Amino acid sequence: MGFTTLCYIEKDDSYLMLHRIVKKNDVNKDKWIGVGGHFEHGESPEDCLFREVKEETGLILTSFRFCGIVTFLSDMGTPREAWEYMCLYHADGFEGDLKECDEGTLEWVKKEDILNLELWEGDRLFLRYMEEKRSFFSLKLEYIQGNLISACLDGKDLEFFDVLDEKGNPTGRIKERSLVHEDGDSHRTVHIWVVRETEKGFDVLLQKRSADKDSFPGCYDISSAGHVAAGDEYLETAERELEEELGICAKEEELHQIGIHDGIVKDVFYGREFFNHEISAVYVYKEPVMIDELSLQKEEVESVMWMDYEDCKKKMKTGELKHCIFEDEFQMLGKKCF
Repeated sequence: MGFTTLCYIEKDDSYLMLHRIVKKNDVNKDKWIGVGGHFEHGESPEDCLFREVKEETGLILTSFRFCGIVTFLSDMGTPREAWEYMCLYHADGFEGDLKECDEGTLEWVKKEDILNLELWEGDRLFLRYMEEKRSFFSLKLEYIQGNLISACLDGKDLEFFDVLDEKGNPTGRIKERSLVHEDGDSHRTVHIWVVRETEKGFDVLLQKRSADKDSFPGCYDISSAGHVAAGDEYLETAERELEEELGICAKEEELHQIGIHDGIVKDVFYGREFFNHEISAVYVYKEPVMIDELSLQKEEVESVMWMDYEDCKKKMKTGELKHCIFEDEFQMLGKKCF
């Protein structure tokens, strides 16, 4: 078990990054990281921080913030590196002149260019939390053969998805949800349309997304939808999402798959780019549903309403209905249900 510090020093909207290209047996070989290193005997986190920054950069810190604790588990590196607690710091004040580092190349990199560097996937998470100025956080990261396979933020497991190939099949690699949506990796979701027959044709049940959603807050959407977690399958996910979001306990035979939809969306939410490429199994649920008997998942769904299919299609085209529904999928639904 090891104890380390890692510091990201900021100047002119840039971070001082260390390209680890010198050491031969370096678990961080060729990666770009901040500056820091292992505790020496008797050091506090700040003692280690000041010493490592001075030794690696020649700079003396004058203003800094302790951002959080990162726990690393890995099957790589030395026994000390296989289980490590890292104290993460952000610094915005320093004195002195930058010197050459014997562990790699130091370079000031614009924040907007950081993601173009060769980073550990988990570093992308804590860099974001640090940039968002979150309150002190605890992040646990687990790697196998250099791949991030699990992450836990303040005791809560983060979601991981199977990354798909060009044919929509799992590649064997999994990735954390927010990183998938940053990089546009193809992944699986389920879309469940709750419908009811009417004299005019049929109604669709629309859900209004919670105002706290990370994408399309407050928009009308599919009756129920959700991501397929790594290792799960479409149908079991559809059953789970329908029950969690609406309180509908559907039997397997009551969910009728009408197709697969390939959808791509690029947008910006809360100042962050959102690139969604989802391969969705589309289901229809036709069993009787009473709105006042539904149990809505408030974190996900603000409200629901019935709307005639044709009226909904017109309002989607005119912009009267603020929505995030794929129109080609909606047309597929109409063809299958009429």
